[in-house]
Amino acid sequence: MSDLTRLTLAEARDGLSARKFSAVELNQSFIDAVARANSLNVYLVETPEKALAQAKASDERIARGEAGPLEGIPLGVKDLYATEGVQTTAASHILEGFIPQYESTVTANLWRDGATMLGKLNLDEFAMGSSNETSYFGPAISPWRRQGADGKVSDAKIVPGGSSGGSAAAVAARLCLGATATDTGGSIRQPAAFTGTVGIKPTYGRCSRFGIVAFASSLDQAGPIARTVRDTAILLRSMAGHDPKDTTSVDAPVPDYEKSVGASVKGKVIGIPKEYRLDGLSAEIAALWDRGVEWLKAAGAEIREISLPHTRHALPAYYIVAPAEASSNLARYDGVRYGLRKTGKDIVDLYELTRAEGFGKEVRRRIMIGTYVLSAGYYDAYYLRAQKIRTLIKRDFDLAYQAGVDAILTPATPSPAFALGEKGSADPVEMYLNDVFTVTVNMAGLPGLVVPGGLSSDGLPLGLQLIGRPFEEETLFALGQAIEEAAPKIGLPEAWWA
Repeated sequence: MSDLTRLTLAEARDGLSARKFSAVELNQSFIDAVARANSLNVYLVETPEKALAQAKASDERIARGEAGPLEGIPLGVKDLYATEGVQTTAASHILEGFIPQYESTVTANLWRDGATMLGKLNLDEFAMGSSNETSYFGPAISPWRRQGADGKVSDAKIVPGGSSGGSAAAVAARLCLGATATDTGGSIRQPAAFTGTVGIKPTYGRCSRFGIVAFASSLDQAGPIARTVRDTAILLRSMAGHDPKDTTSVDAPVPDYEKSVGASVKGKVIGIPKEYRLDGLSAEIAALWDRGVEWLKAAGAEIREISLPHTRHALPAYYIVAPAEASSNLARYDGVRYGLRKTGKDIVDLYELTRAEGFGKEVRRRIMIGTYVLSAGYYDAYYLRAQKIRTLIKRDFDLAYQAGVDAILTPATPSPAFALGEKGSADPVEMYLNDVFTVTVNMAGLPGLVVPGGLSSDGLPLGLQLIGRPFEEETLFALGQAIEEAAPKIGLPEAWWA
């Protein structure tokens, strides 16, 4: 039997349906692959027994003709999702050992549809980071490596992006057929771009946030990372849906997203925002963007230059709104009810000691920024002003869509992936700049899809981003498929599998 980890999710689904292999065989192939690739540090918890038990039940349902849409499909779960009976840490020391007694709505939807769980995936602590280097359990490592013109491969370890770095790296290295992820300012799309995978941040409210550890509640959104546009569409259909346990969840029918994959994009109007051509934008990224324009033109789309004038304010406004909400959300981690507890002479001492030891440096930094901008005398000057800018950013997109634009094409990241320790050690703002093309989507609550576009001069993946109208993810999947079909096929060098 050939290596089942080489299959796409759609191919594995069809193979299971045709009885070419069993769900147990499929899951065992991935369990074996995970065991061989522990140097990547992508799984914080492995659950092979659970996966095989779920796979056995899937085989029984398939035999009875009762297969669900994801029957027997092995997935990885970002360790921000509560999983009943399985440790959930948000990659933080303060939650080490925490075992939820309930399941997040999104993962419950996946298990309802027959998927299996290989384990919990690494991330930046509390989803705060753009490289997966803030995880208390050590960084996840990308399977990609830099390659010189002479073909020589560098030994430098490459980051998979963040915060969903473990999810993206696991998919790229074929250690699962797809993975859950979350996106607060680019945490699905940037890792997808860095690892040559596909990721979608759905419209805010499309997926339930219940059972997902909160970072910034008005920005957080669940979504999938997978190897192809089709695979991502299949996963989103199962993940999405109304949930009465989440008041921001939208009560609207969930389309069969897979049907939009391969749909004609002829006549679609694609906006190209002039403000995204930043000073210092790398020539490689600019050239990729131009190629993306040509690919969509060739597929029949119409290209139109547009203006999103408040784009330049998005990053500073985001880094006020997100830390403010984080400081409020993370106040619940106090050592009293669950997680790490450091005893002191009184309750205040307990709080201070627990939070000082339990939170990493980046999380402490953002809590302090958030507490500062919400404090008396600064609320109006910072937080309220940032919220007003957020309204203007959303209005920019609304005006573009009202003028007939169906979607917007931009780069996904300002550069390819970088090496561990290469950015942000001295100046955290250098790391924050990785989100320059992605935060606007969260500030406006819009859907955004990232698709691989090619390789950089040193052999690392580059991605293109499509931004859509609210709740029109189907348009993004159709456009994403057009890019996927036109772009050069990229994949890890065969040496990785040796």
